[in-house]
Amino acid sequence: MIVLKFGGTSLGSADRIKKVVTLISSGEKKVVVLSAMSGTTNSLVQIANYLFEKKNELAAQLIEGLRTQYHGVVEELFAKDDSKLLMKELIKSHFDFLQGFTQDSFTIHEEKAVLAQGELISTALLHYYLKEQGISSCLLPALQFMRIDKDLEPDHYYIKENLNRLIKENKGEQLFITQGFICRNAYGEIDNLKRGGSDYTASLVGVATKAEEVQIWTDIDGMHNNDPRVVEKTSPIKQLSFDEAAELAYFGAKILHPSSIVPAKQANIPVRLKSTLSSGSLGTLITENIEGGGVKAIAAKDGISAIKINSGRMLLAYGFLRRVFEIFELYKTPIDMITTSEVAVSVTVDDASQLDSIKKELMKYGAVEVDADQTIVCVVGDFIKNEKGIAADILDKLRDIPIRMISYGGSNHNISFLISTCDKERALKSLNQLFV
Repeated sequence: MIVLKFGGTSLGSADRIKKVVTLISSGEKKVVVLSAMSGTTNSLVQIANYLFEKKNELAAQLIEGLRTQYHGVVEELFAKDDSKLLMKELIKSHFDFLQGFTQDSFTIHEEKAVLAQGELISTALLHYYLKEQGISSCLLPALQFMRIDKDLEPDHYYIKENLNRLIKENKGEQLFITQGFICRNAYGEIDNLKRGGSDYTASLVGVATKAEEVQIWTDIDGMHNNDPRVVEKTSPIKQLSFDEAAELAYFGAKILHPSSIVPAKQANIPVRLKSTLSSGSLGTLITENIEGGGVKAIAAKDGISAIKINSGRMLLAYGFLRRVFEIFELYKTPIDMITTSEVAVSVTVDDASQLDSIKKELMKYGAVEVDADQTIVCVVGDFIKNEKGIAADILDKLRDIPIRMISYGGSNHNISFLISTCDKERALKSLNQLFV
């Protein structure tokens, strides 16, 4: 058993869906996890926003526009009239469901149901296209096996038991299609694994089925050693350890959702990143092994706010940091970087939604400074234990860049720097010299 996940760009047109079919139609037993077609989730988010704002006419217009787009995909994808009729009826049921929300009140629970429609439609499109092509497949509804608990964490036992039950009930099938991203919560309501959750679904499915490998297919040929949107002549990395990949994913490498690494690492299931646009390339293989030393890759995470708390009460005091961190816990705001001195502590966050409240609480303990528009640049590799002079080489490349914070030594695979976002491009290009 292998698990293959295809993102929205891999399903972005009828031609790309046909390409996916060529990749999955071999005889090997597999589970295929799909995102919504590219652009769909953004449209559904906007529809939900209009409904929250009671702009029902605008929501209705956007729903109809999206319905028209899918009709166009059906016309391009399917050759037989009966297949087209079947899919248009199915699409009608989904969009009539969405239109129903324009006639009634709208809550957070309905929002989750709205967002689920993209994955439900994409899996139906692929399943019925396979059927038209004479390729047998089984549609496994994620809402029948994917569940999160009261802490919004995956219910691993429930997922394993119910997914394997569904597969056993269809033991004659070699190809299973399911939705990424969507799930049910502990109360049985439709919920989701947040943005990027389809990667997470694939990893959870891989663990539940004891898969040989989890493959994440996108429009990029593996994880690159720098940001190809900013730096020219980047190259895909052949191999990464789980820890290295997790660092890169968390600190800005968009190809892989950070959460997806954890289940695969715990079960020691290899993860392979490949491109639907160049399926012959090897991509990036992520395993427990660490191969090679030195710098392997650079990533950058924007949208960072830096918070500095300066307080004489911190000097020689125990319990000060605990009280500071309890404030962030109270407002459910994770911290990325931490640096301390005798009289000050600086932290960074990527979620500024509760920043005003956090700042107000922190001011009880000292003077608080907040700087927005910051970027964390993360240099990843296996270098701290094994090689001398790497840190000096990295800092030398950043000699012309003002550095706000440095995080070094907390991991054997990561040196992180906080810089102003306006210096990001210069920093990435300069650090790219490490690969020359």
